[in-house]
Amino acid sequence: MIAGLRSTAQHWSDVLPVLAVVLLVLTWGRSLPGGVVALVSCFLAAAVLAAVHHAEVIALRVGEPFGSLVLAVAVTIIEVALIVTLMADGGEKSATLARDTVFAAVMITCNGIVGLSLLVASLKRRVAVFNAEGTGAALATVATVAGLSLVLPTFTTSAPGPQFSTPQLVFAALSALILYGLFVATQTVRHRDYFLPVTSSGEVIDSEEHAHPPSARAAWTSLGLLALALISVVGLAKAVSPTIESAVIAAGLPASVVGIVIALLVLLPETIAAVRAARRDRVQTSLNLGLGSAMASIGLTIPAVAVATARLPGPLILGLGASHLVLLALTVTVGTLTVVPGRATPLQGGVHLTLLAAYIVLALSP
Repeated sequence: MIAGLRSTAQHWSDVLPVLAVVLLVLTWGRSLPGGVVALVSCFLAAAVLAAVHHAEVIALRVGEPFGSLVLAVAVTIIEVALIVTLMADGGEKSATLARDTVFAAVMITCNGIVGLSLLVASLKRRVAVFNAEGTGAALATVATVAGLSLVLPTFTTSAPGPQFSTPQLVFAALSALILYGLFVATQTVRHRDYFLPVTSSGEVIDSEEHAHPPSARAAWTSLGLLALALISVVGLAKAVSPTIESAVIAAGLPASVVGIVIALLVLLPETIAAVRAARRDRVQTSLNLGLGSAMASIGLTIPAVAVATARLPGPLILGLGASHLVLLALTVTVGTLTVVPGRATPLQGGVHLTLLAAYIVLALSP
C-alpha cells in the first residue's frame, strides 16, 4: 500500500512539470478569466511541490552542498529572466522592479527561510546546530554585495536620484559576479566541509544515513524535470500576476506588494526544501539554501540587469529607501549574532521571522 502511494507520488512528480509547461504555453500572454486563474494557481502549487521533489533527488545524487546550490541557482536564473522580461515591457514601475525583487528575495531568504528553518529545528531538538564558519562566510558575502548594490546608490551623487552612474553600475555588477564566483568556489571546492551538516556535537556529516543515491540517469531526468518545474512556476506566477495586481490596486495597497507576492511564489520550492532539511536535523543544508539563494539573487540579478539596461527603456533605480535601509541593517546585525555561536534556539528563529513580518507590514503600510 505504502509502496503504491510512493509510486503514484513519483509518477505525478514526473508528469506535473510537463503538464504545467503545457498550461503555461496555452495561457502565456492572454487575459485569463477567474476560473482559469484558479486552475493556473493549482498547477502552480503542484509545480512547486514537484520542483522540491526533483531537487531532493538531485541532492541525494550529488551530495551537499551541491544539492542546495543546484536549486538556488536554477531558481535565480529563471527569476532573472522574469525580471528582464518584465523590465522590457517598460513603464514607470520597471525602474524599481529589479531593486524591489532583489530586496524582497534578500528579506525572504535571510529572515524567512533562515528563521523558519532555525525555528523548526530548534523546536525539535531544543537547539539548532550548524557550521558557523560556512554560514558566516555566506552571510558576509550577502551583506557586502547587498551593501554595494542596494545601499550605495542611495548616497552616490554622480547620477540624480538613488541610482548609479554607468561606471558605478559596471563596478557593482562586476563585484557581485566576482564575489558570487568566489563564494561558489569556496562552497564547493576549497572549503566544502564548512557547508556540510553537522551533528549536535559538531561532527561533520558527509553522507546521508540510510539514503541510497539515485542512478545517474534518474538524477539527469530529475534535473530536466526540475528545470521544467521552475520555468512553469515563474511563468505561471507571471500569468496570475495581473489578477494579483488588480486585487492589490482594488485593495488600495502599494504596487510593490505585487513583487512580494511573486517573490514568495518563486521562492516556495527553496522554502519547502529548507524546512524539510531542518526537520531532518540538516540545519546547515537549510542555511545553505537560504543564504545561497540570497547570494545568487544579488550576484546574478545585478550583472544581468546591468547588461540589460543598455537596451531597456527608462532609468534603473537600485537605492533603497530609509525604512528598507534600517531593515537591511537589522537583518545583517541579527544574522551576525545568530551565526557566531553556531547554535540557535527558537528565540533566534522568532527574531528573524519578526523582521520578515516587519518588512511585509511596511510594504502594506509604508
